[in-house]
Amino acid sequence: MKKNYYFLLAACLSLMLSQVVYSQEITVNGKVTEANSGDPIAGVNVIVKGTTNGTITDGDGEYSLKVDNGTLLVFSFIGYKNKEAAVTGSRLDIQLEEDITSLEEVVISGLASNIKRSNLANSVASISAKEIIGTTTPQTVDGALYGKFKGANIVSNSGAPGGGIAVKLRGITSITGSSQPLFIVDGVYVDNSSIASGLNVVSAAAAGGSSSNQDNPSNRIADLSPDDIETIEILKGASAASIYGSRSSAGVIVITTKKGTPGKTKIRLEQAVGQASILNPLGTRTFTEQRIRNTYFAPGDNETPQETAEREAAAAAEVLRFQNARDAGLIHDYEDELYGNKGLLLNTVLSASGGNDNTRYYGSFIRKDEEGIVKNTGYEKTSMRLNFSHDIVKNVNVALTSNYILSSADRGFFNNDNSGTTMGISYISTRPYTQLFADENGNYPNNPDAPSNFLQTRDLVTNREEVQRFIGSAKLEATVFQTDNMQLKFIGLAGLDSYTLKTTALFPRELQFQQDNNGTGGASIQGRTVLENRNLQAFLVHSFFPSSKLSFITQLGVLKLDFNRNTTLITATQLIGTQSNLDQASAINAEQTIQPEEDAGFFIQEEVNFSDQFIATIGLRADKSSNNGDVNKLFYYPKANLALNLHEFGFWGIDAVNSLKLRAAYGQAGRFATFGSKYTGFGSVIIDGQAGSLIGAQLGNQEVEPEKQSEIEAGFDIGVVNNRVMFDFTYYKKNVTDLLLSALVPTSTGYTTQIINGAELENQGIEMGLNVLAIDKPDLKYNSSLNFWFNRSEVTELRVPAFNTGAFGATLGTLRVEEGKSATQLVGIDPNNPDGVTKWGDAEPDFQLSWNNFITWKNFEFSFLWHWKEGAENVNLSTLLTDLNGTSPDFDDGDLDPSGQLQNGPYRLSQLGVSAEPFVEDASYIRLREVGVYYNLDDELLLNIFNGVFTGIRVGFSGYNLVNFFDYNSYDPEVSNFGGDGLSTGIEVTPFPSSKRYFFHLALEL
Repeated sequence: MKKNYYFLLAACLSLMLSQVVYSQEITVNGKVTEANSGDPIAGVNVIVKGTTNGTITDGDGEYSLKVDNGTLLVFSFIGYKNKEAAVTGSRLDIQLEEDITSLEEVVISGLASNIKRSNLANSVASISAKEIIGTTTPQTVDGALYGKFKGANIVSNSGAPGGGIAVKLRGITSITGSSQPLFIVDGVYVDNSSIASGLNVVSAAAAGGSSSNQDNPSNRIADLSPDDIETIEILKGASAASIYGSRSSAGVIVITTKKGTPGKTKIRLEQAVGQASILNPLGTRTFTEQRIRNTYFAPGDNETPQETAEREAAAAAEVLRFQNARDAGLIHDYEDELYGNKGLLLNTVLSASGGNDNTRYYGSFIRKDEEGIVKNTGYEKTSMRLNFSHDIVKNVNVALTSNYILSSADRGFFNNDNSGTTMGISYISTRPYTQLFADENGNYPNNPDAPSNFLQTRDLVTNREEVQRFIGSAKLEATVFQTDNMQLKFIGLAGLDSYTLKTTALFPRELQFQQDNNGTGGASIQGRTVLENRNLQAFLVHSFFPSSKLSFITQLGVLKLDFNRNTTLITATQLIGTQSNLDQASAINAEQTIQPEEDAGFFIQEEVNFSDQFIATIGLRADKSSNNGDVNKLFYYPKANLALNLHEFGFWGIDAVNSLKLRAAYGQAGRFATFGSKYTGFGSVIIDGQAGSLIGAQLGNQEVEPEKQSEIEAGFDIGVVNNRVMFDFTYYKKNVTDLLLSALVPTSTGYTTQIINGAELENQGIEMGLNVLAIDKPDLKYNSSLNFWFNRSEVTELRVPAFNTGAFGATLGTLRVEEGKSATQLVGIDPNNPDGVTKWGDAEPDFQLSWNNFITWKNFEFSFLWHWKEGAENVNLSTLLTDLNGTSPDFDDGDLDPSGQLQNGPYRLSQLGVSAEPFVEDASYIRLREVGVYYNLDDELLLNIFNGVFTGIRVGFSGYNLVNFFDYNSYDPEVSNFGGDGLSTGIEVTPFPSSKRYFFHLALEL
């Protein structure tokens, strides 16, 4: 028995030893290179399949990893196809092929997880660093998105330095609130507000009672530097954006900044030098003596002899003024004088990145200095970033991101006004023979044609925004436990977005419209906004691989979000002498707006993948907010997605079709009620010299709830010719309910209005994309992508009477909210419809199409992007105002009057008060958004000429908006007098014109 025992023990030990030998842990080393060029690839993820164990390659493409012999490794990197290989020894070198289809690209699938694009069930756009800054130098991050993905309507609200962009994804999602997407930067909820600077005190733009922001401010996403961005992912629909709950009704834009890779420190210096000029100069009207008489001194009806004599005397004096200016050579091109500055553009980027297996870092210093096309306008920004990642111990990583920004923008004084004081209004009122230049002592003459001398305003007025901002995050990722087929990971994230915005508007007493107790008698308007957004998030991610074909990924997370914005605006008028201090004035007014908000919620999601054939996801986000009527009520936002990769099934036998995916997705998202909707506010009042509080006119609504949307999308992706030709199609239908409106209440209540959930609308549209790798040779590659999309909206329910909004009334053309009609329709009076208004257009484009191209030939790179927007209309009041002042460049042309009797200017004026049709114009365009050509010095030149000091040198030329085709009768079809919120786009009143930009580039890499 004892002998048999020893024999059994020996057999067991022998078996165990054989298993140890078979599965002996070894250290495998290798190098990952690019298949075509053989160049090493840094930052490649090397992962043991079915786990998260792994490493990444260093700067030379090398990696080292302890694994069991026979282990299957997965090699993945953005822009390259994944590759699997088994470990059969101590050396495993790998070549990765470029993935022009982006099927292996990893995109967001949850708050703490990602998914391969080939398995994605909804349409998520992803934009790489190359697409963001690889062609030209964008002015702002949102400006870099033009035409680069489907499903967006992007409009530049202003050409002023510092930006001003409105982004709407798949149509409008709010009537009174913002339809701009939520921005997330490295997990931080980032503010993108546009804050008024108080210019209305001087311009009186809102004199008609409009509460809309007409101060032409920039939006705060402009603070970010495009050069720091690694990728941008756009969650357009609710099925993707629902993971962000009650802040994602308008979609989500997720920005990931650059991180370091192991290897020696790489230093890169990039310098771009360029120039900006007006996009579309209109020219000026050519005056003659007769045109002056006909325009300004036409006889009136039933004119008396005395009136005739006075009119003729005034006409003679005006004609003499013109003749004297003409004879002295003093007919001025004031358009060129005001908008003709050739703005110098400078953009400097210094970055460093590197690290080792445990620590990685990326740092940058960015300096932007841009002059505007109007003198004394410009934008300056200094940005410093440090991103750091460190593996504290095995399976525990901490990552920190930090970005400090200091910027200032001088934006001039433009857009609508009712005082005749903005530069745009004053310019179009001025005749070219009027003398406005300062004398040798710097004294400006008064403008006889307008309340202000726009050259004096340009040189003496200050309208500045100054920002100090910090955006930072801290992320802890730890593996709690792990087995061969199971893993539990904890992810904790803390984020902070904090800025101080200082606005300064100075209008000295010596200005024409401030002299002799006119206007405000001098004004100093100073604002200060302090914002602090904090977010805390914690997640558990459980991965379970019961077999090689089946996987489950479960997420559970909680969130706490705190937002606080405090704005003070102090206006001092009737300034004393040349003083600009707030206390050196006869009248001082102070306003303060505090907007605190606290949100909390949780998120749960389950992803199931069977052999990459079936990929299903279900999830639920729940949120509550201090903005809701019931602060403790949770609002739920579910999602459910399904993707079928038919080409992965065994029955698939169509060799010509390499991939075919069917997908469907459903999701809900929301937008919290606007701060203050549930309250009845108080205003200040002084009675008999005593200060007190006055109850506001808005009745609080304790039942107010978030706006909600439900969206279903379905589509397919198909690839042929080895996936070198990829086509995708998506149809979506989005229903938005509980839209917030301001409704009238009975005056017997003591109030006039109340915010209610009072409307519903529907958006539906189609998105199609075609990507073709037309040429794929070692020395020549040509990749082209074509995107087509459109959106249609309809107000499906309106529980208040139809109303006009976002413009200046039906006489001139206005947006109108009406049940059964497009949410963005433009209507106006019509002589054939005396009992109502007629639809003259729509601010939503009929369709958009973009064509993006990348060509490389040996060391040359060439890229260009065309963008076609068809069918949108604008309300063009700039032309109306030039007509009223007799200065329209086409005033004397004759191509508008159907009868052929009136010139353009008189014809448009004849329709004022009769029909809004002439003021609603087609805003279609085709433009060359971006074009760039670059040359990369080859390695031999770098070695022979620079002795290997530089590892890369790149030189090039690029342009932005260089070629434009449109019939719109103004500087640019992209305008919005009311900024980017809600129903606001497409209304033009003498804006700061857009510009075209070109650059010369030099990049050095050490």
